[in-house]
Amino acid sequence: MSKTHNDLPAKVRKSVGAALNQLLADAADLTMQAKQAHWALRGPNFIALHKLFDEVYGHAGEWSDTIAERVAALGQQPKGTLQSAAAATRLEPYPVDLVSDREHVERFSLALARFGSYVREAIDTFEKLGDAGSVDLVTEISREVDKDLWFVEAHLG
Repeated sequence: MSKTHNDLPAKVRKSVGAALNQLLADAADLTMQAKQAHWALRGPNFIALHKLFDEVYGHAGEWSDTIAERVAALGQQPKGTLQSAAAATRLEPYPVDLVSDREHVERFSLALARFGSYVREAIDTFEKLGDAGSVDLVTEISREVDKDLWFVEAHLG
């Protein structure tokens, strides 16, 4: 751990940092899943979904950045490389052979929902550990994930 004057106990910072690094891997994976859907989809809702997946890609990138910066602020080393994310993500691999817009909506909504569940688990974990700052961070991300999921699922009809 890096030296810091942060007054959270080192044990808490270490535990929270590890959990945040796990979320960072998931968020980094989600980011690239959004871009895969953005690049590969075809169908009557192409332009709307192309723009929506690109927006979610931007949001997921912001979540990754925010999570990584919190890890660093707690004196931990962020593990945000593609290789780190691939080794640690809990999300299911995104199929690279999907084409139809509906297939992408169905598959990507599952990834968003799964990521949202991991974020909500982190809220509970950080509350138990007594890290209000990290609770606040993941609570905000949770609301944003839920909104993005709503927008994506709206295309299921």
